[in-house]
Amino acid sequence: MNLILIGMNHKTAPLEIRESLSLACGDSINPLIEIMNIPQIKEAIYLSTCNRVEVLAHAVDEESAVEKLKSFIFNHGNLSPDDMARCLYLYYNHDAVRHLFRVASSIDSMVMGEPQILGQVKDAYRTAVEHNASGIMLNKIIHHAFRTAKRVRTETGIASNAISVSFAAVELAKKIFGNLQGKTVLLIGAGEMSELAAKHLLNYGVEKIFITNRTYARAVQMADNFHGTAVDFEKLQEKIHDVDMIISSTGAPGYVIDVSMITASLRRRKNRLLFLIDIAVPRDIDPAVGEIDNVYLYNIDNLQEIVDGNLQIRKKEAEKAEAIIDEEVTNYREWYNTLEVVPTIVSLREKMEGIIRGELAKSGAWMENLTEEERKNIEGLANSIINKILHDPITGLKEESRENGALPYIAAIRRLFGLD
Repeated sequence: MNLILIGMNHKTAPLEIRESLSLACGDSINPLIEIMNIPQIKEAIYLSTCNRVEVLAHAVDEESAVEKLKSFIFNHGNLSPDDMARCLYLYYNHDAVRHLFRVASSIDSMVMGEPQILGQVKDAYRTAVEHNASGIMLNKIIHHAFRTAKRVRTETGIASNAISVSFAAVELAKKIFGNLQGKTVLLIGAGEMSELAAKHLLNYGVEKIFITNRTYARAVQMADNFHGTAVDFEKLQEKIHDVDMIISSTGAPGYVIDVSMITASLRRRKNRLLFLIDIAVPRDIDPAVGEIDNVYLYNIDNLQEIVDGNLQIRKKEAEKAEAIIDEEVTNYREWYNTLEVVPTIVSLREKMEGIIRGELAKSGAWMENLTEEERKNIEGLANSIINKILHDPITGLKEESRENGALPYIAAIRRLFGLD
């Protein structure tokens, strides 16, 4: 098969090494063009994300191609021999196929079940097609990887449970309200946790997002990124009156929201339900707020329990995903094994059809007296006989190829029928 997959990911290499390799390749000519200039490589796909850098290649000479690819990574990543030994992984043939299927299905991702990696694999394949770097071998493998990823996504629940605190917060809000369509949200703090929450809220159809931060300019910047509205931190009390949900994540040393603020707001809200999520450490919201009627308060420990439970669910779903991947690798192996019998089947049919044409040509004298329909009937009969004679040998070859044991039969058939 001469298939090679070489690379490094978040499990084997620290961020600075992955970053160094990715940036270095970005500064040079397209890395895929450079890889395809290696004489030993026939086809290649180059995948580079924040969590991995990988090359999948179909090679003429495996051993020589591996050394060239190692040199490519070594030169671009400015790696030491120790870094190379520690960070690089190398897969061959069906092991390479299995690894690709796991990557595309997000089983190998830092956040198992995340959907972004499949899009990144598709982008890498699109680039390979644009540069004529993908042929019959990699085209088949990549499309099979897409099919495997789709099966994992639809036949397992690997992506259906929140495993980030921000996502868990939004999922919890959805359960409380039943639907986030048309809801308004106030985000207190403009850090990473708030940004992640904003992304998930928009995906669930929240109507308005208000963002407040002690540094107003940062609130404005984040509001611009998420089509929200920045609120002066001093006007926090007023904004509580207007929203359905508050997610707070600041670095404040004391409470940002206390009981008096919520009590005053509820009178103006006419006791309309208020949902608060405190994902700050130390806490931003006085725990006593949770004892007020029509107020739901959850802190980061509550959310972490949800995340931990969902992570266990994902791990169980990952077992189902691995079974699907095993099945698809077997399917791909069977397809690949049939490739070795195809030339023999084609040659066998061509030889039989040549015999038919030759014998019919010899019978031209007596066939001249036949009608066109009678001649076609005789040709059809001869072809039908040949098809029946070839059926069992061809079927047998295909069956043996699935078990990777067709070579002795191929040799025998080519010898007995003089196909060489």
